[in-house]
Amino acid sequence: MEPQFNFFQHWYPVSPVEDLDPNQPTPVTLLGLRLVIWKPKSSPDFRVFLDQCPHRLAPLSEGRIDENTGNLMCSYHGWQFDEQGICTHIPQAENPELVSKNQENLCTVALPTRQQQDLLWVWPDVKSSQQAAKTPLPLSPQVDTSKGFVWSSFVRDLEYDWQTLVENVADPSHVPFAHHGVQGDRTLAQPIPIKILQSTANIIEAATVGRFQTTITFEPPSRLEYAIMFGDGQKQVGLVTYCLPVEPGKSRIVAQFPRNFAKTLHSLIPRWWNHVSVRNQVLDGDMVLLQQQEYFLQQQQSSSDWKTAYKLPTSADRLVIEYRNWFDKYCHGQLPWNEARISVATTRKLNENREQVLDRYKQHTQHCSSCRGALKVVQRLQVGLLIYFAIVVSIVALLPEALKMKLGLPLVMTALLGLGGYAWLKMWLSPRFYFVDYIHARR
Repeated sequence: MEPQFNFFQHWYPVSPVEDLDPNQPTPVTLLGLRLVIWKPKSSPDFRVFLDQCPHRLAPLSEGRIDENTGNLMCSYHGWQFDEQGICTHIPQAENPELVSKNQENLCTVALPTRQQQDLLWVWPDVKSSQQAAKTPLPLSPQVDTSKGFVWSSFVRDLEYDWQTLVENVADPSHVPFAHHGVQGDRTLAQPIPIKILQSTANIIEAATVGRFQTTITFEPPSRLEYAIMFGDGQKQVGLVTYCLPVEPGKSRIVAQFPRNFAKTLHSLIPRWWNHVSVRNQVLDGDMVLLQQQEYFLQQQQSSSDWKTAYKLPTSADRLVIEYRNWFDKYCHGQLPWNEARISVATTRKLNENREQVLDRYKQHTQHCSSCRGALKVVQRLQVGLLIYFAIVVSIVALLPEALKMKLGLPLVMTALLGLGGYAWLKMWLSPRFYFVDYIHARR
């Protein structure tokens, strides 16, 4: 039997750095472990702890950064921890030496972290921190300014399992159909034969045969990357995804979109606009399909496995088959939820509430600094436009008759334009930060 793949002894990028708030703690879950991300005032880098105060296990993510010490303070009893997780202050201690003499017993669990390629990386096994120091990050060769690339980032929590996420990203043939009108066109769909170039415990590499020269790389457990060459190979666009196991039936995708052309256009398009108009739509198009696919597969696995549940007759499914075989061979077909002390239900319930399954705010907006900022501006603009309309109408009503046509009419016209802007913000743009139903039959 092959040795069991250890999910805990790998680097995972839990978030783009630009989406993290340096002024308050941020909670995140990885492999069933509840973690807290925070930034000490004395350090240029973020830190990641287990989200538990050693005192009485209150969540440190509900804490705050102390203004004077710059340390992480638990909001339950005020215990403070420095960037190494060492307890530096206990307000209830009658003798200050109580803290200094018992630091090893009173510290919280600090996990190894790194910041590179604009991402915050964490190693979720504190017992193998020496191994973490020797293990390279699973970085993308495409996210490199020295090679002429520019990129943007994206993060979203998903309502399906890590297994399903990896399987979906490894399948380019679904794009023209699941993402019709967003990133594909079902009328132009063609066979995409896939050839496996190499397959080991640590990497699976494949190539597609077709219009573009495309290489697909899966570096377990998280990096799944597309490198697509155009024309003579000078132009290149990529899709770099990191697939994170969160808990049973939940996953997170951290994605980067590198390219080495159209750099001016890249700098002109706001990041939040790209998210609300394209990136979220792509994941909305998958969400209901994959959640229900996972549910049906789980039902059938009580009496069979994916090999009999799926019908995979074409070479377009070759990478999916290779990934599934890898998962069976090195992971014995399961994620390590037992190690995280999480019990997995034999049968999970299917969530048919589309507003929850496609909840952009909880899954993305609240985690994205660009979208949070844009949403605040949109909300303030709505209030401002309504106030402007009310003020203009009141002023025009008080104008002398002689001025109403000359001055009042132009003012009313601007107020009506503002009201139209308010309606667009309220009815079209604002919902795109929260929920937009995705109905394939209407596309």
